[in-house]
Amino acid sequence: MTLVYLLIAVIVTAIVLWAYFTAQRLNRLHIRTDSARQALQAALDRRAALVGALLPDSSEASRRAEAIPLEYSRFTQRARAEREISELILHHGSSLPESIVDAATRVELAHRFYNEAVSDTRHLRTRKTIRFLRLGGTAPLPEFFELLDTDLLT
Repeated sequence: MTLVYLLIAVIVTAIVLWAYFTAQRLNRLHIRTDSARQALQAALDRRAALVGALLPDSSEASRRAEAIPLEYSRFTQRARAEREISELILHHGSSLPESIVDAATRVELAHRFYNEAVSDTRHLRTRKTIRFLRLGGTAPLPEFFELLDTDLLT
């Protein structure tokens, strides 16, 4: 009889430890996603500022893009504004200043890192056991950010 209680205690302890470490991992993934989102916003803002300063007739589009914070509730607005900047960059083709090409490359990298972090977080958060035990807490499920590729420049 005591062997059964001991076995139950071991199983319960293993489940509690698994849940604890999984919740910790989710927390780290959310922190990684938030950091990647901030880095993406910084890269987008830098690219918009450079495009606004160095390309003629693009200052208004640049100002509009920089005015929209990169928050989940405003992703579609920011994506639309960034698409306009990307089209301006692609329109100029190979005659772009080196600083804009560098900024566009940094945006592509930050975009990739952010979407990769979102993918990892969503993969763990959407598992049935994680949702059932509510290990994700109250944090919103991160969203992907879609961006028009300007990596054709390199």
